[in-house]
Amino acid sequence: MSVLPILQWPDSRLMEICAPVEEITAEIEVLAADMLETMYAAAGRGLAGPQVGAMLRIFVMDTGWKNGKPDPVVCINPMLQEVGEERVTNTEGCLSIPGISADVTRPSQVQMMWTGLNAGRYVQSFKGFAATCVQHEMDHLDGVVTFDHLDTQARAALETTYREQTA
Repeated sequence: MSVLPILQWPDSRLMEICAPVEEITAEIEVLAADMLETMYAAAGRGLAGPQVGAMLRIFVMDTGWKNGKPDPVVCINPMLQEVGEERVTNTEGCLSIPGISADVTRPSQVQMMWTGLNAGRYVQSFKGFAATCVQHEMDHLDGVVTFDHLDTQARAALETTYREQTA
């Protein structure tokens, strides 16, 4: 397994829509293992394919490991099936926009279907932080980053802050 470099905004690949994973191959299995290792090394809770330059519909997440309850999940070709009506605002960070956090409003509950590394199909409902994580990673697969959820003024302010930090 390897720790992969994480692409940083404004890398144009972070704005691209990813292609479906056609088949679970040994390369996909290695990619998933490397993505998990990379996510843990970066102290993240989720990481999507495009963040490591893999323009495929795959993400990994583990919302419990920082609380001593590791539960790594590999999601291939995920799709949201149901989205709750209740909205909640949370402060989100992103491994591709380090040092920046933004308040993002999202549904508080979602149901997702995906394929696992064993080619099995999974359906699960997510609430709270896990729902936020799922939606954040799904955004990456569709070329959406945290900045895209902000109004023009908030986005401009955070982009300026980010550019100053990375200059």
